[in-house]
Amino acid sequence: MKAVNALRVAVMGGGWAGLAAAVQATRIGHQVTLFEAARQLGGRARAVPTPLPDGSSITLDNGQHILIGAYTATLDLMRTVGVAPEQHLLRLPLTLQFPDGQGLCLPDWPVPLDVAAGVWRAQGWSLADKWSLLRSAARWQLAGFTCTPELSVAELCAGVSARVMHTLIEPLCVSALNTPADRASAQVFLRVLRDSLMGGKGSSNLLIPTSDLSTLLPHAAQAWLEQHRAQVRLGQRATLEQGTHAPAPNASKSTGPSEPPPWLVNGEPFDAVVCATSSSAAFQLLTGLQDGSDSVRQWIEQADALAFEAIATVYVQAGSTRLPHPMLALHSTPDFPAQFVFDRGQLGGPAGLLALVVSASGTERDALQEQVLRQARTQLAPWLGNAEVHALQTIVEKRATFACTPGLQRPPQAIAPGLLAAGDYIEGPYPATLEGAVRSGLAAAQTIGTAMQTP
Repeated sequence: MKAVNALRVAVMGGGWAGLAAAVQATRIGHQVTLFEAARQLGGRARAVPTPLPDGSSITLDNGQHILIGAYTATLDLMRTVGVAPEQHLLRLPLTLQFPDGQGLCLPDWPVPLDVAAGVWRAQGWSLADKWSLLRSAARWQLAGFTCTPELSVAELCAGVSARVMHTLIEPLCVSALNTPADRASAQVFLRVLRDSLMGGKGSSNLLIPTSDLSTLLPHAAQAWLEQHRAQVRLGQRATLEQGTHAPAPNASKSTGPSEPPPWLVNGEPFDAVVCATSSSAAFQLLTGLQDGSDSVRQWIEQADALAFEAIATVYVQAGSTRLPHPMLALHSTPDFPAQFVFDRGQLGGPAGLLALVVSASGTERDALQEQVLRQARTQLAPWLGNAEVHALQTIVEKRATFACTPGLQRPPQAIAPGLLAAGDYIEGPYPATLEGAVRSGLAAAQTIGTAMQTP
């Protein structure tokens, strides 16, 4: 893969979208410089060294993440930079089982037999519950897994029983969209269901990291970029300005009917820039530009209008406890807010280390931690025995994802000539996931050449 005309490309932001953009632009043949304000790459999906009370330390992630088999772009990117997914991800059939044994577990069968069999065998569901889901799923499939943009997931699932809503739809929705079902986009939810449940064998599989998130991609991506002569600059908060056009040495003399000005990142000229920062950081960068075009103003307005949801991960040490599965769904209530628990001891970590995840969390950190500790002691009691349960670390990402609401208008990829945006919040069919971020970065890099024209 080689570009006809090599351009000087700056990628601002070293999260998964920025890494995808930098790797893809380098593969095409552009001269890439990656700027990251932090001292390490990975953004909201990276490892965090955490000190322990005894003076030792442990490596945790800045939030428990999970992938699925349908994340083809992410898995391909990992392979490109030398990471073998099968060595770092535990692949399991889609399972949403609760500590009391209720829930769904799909067998390793061809699509759609796996879904039908999993629903039919689901524990704790009556025949009426199962029929309500199968009937609704058949209706969604006949409609091509599409609906009107204004529909919420709760409205979409009006025909599904209350038990199925509580033990399947709501956990799936909040894990995929990080937005409660009563205000989550049914259109995006159906796209996730289509690509996972109907995307072919293995698409619905859960892929749970058995290595820390920095090992999963950022470390390998940095090494790959440096081996391929891209520059990676850590600890540099980048500034963005417009400059005077000066073509790159290997670039064509004309990029279209009108020569767009290059961009200055930290005073250095670049022919194209991929802004792969958070939406708030991108908003601040763009409001400082002199550009008065309608496209820039509209982009700023759409980015500013985004609302956000938090995700909290409470890391708990519970003796040498071992849960019956590496991941369990939890019965979530206002007093017991966690939706999932991961047994990190079965995922490459020390025995008894549990990660309890609260998606769409809104409670203050300390209060949330106490609620989750009580929830663990109550709902996981059969496996805890006499083990003491205490919190090691509680990590709250207050702006973890955009609120994926019905009819949401997300900012487009193109901002101005030669200036593109990438990130999980950019316009697209997917919610704020690692796959959405990676696909956005790849798409931005792929369109750098045409982005030199007016959007």
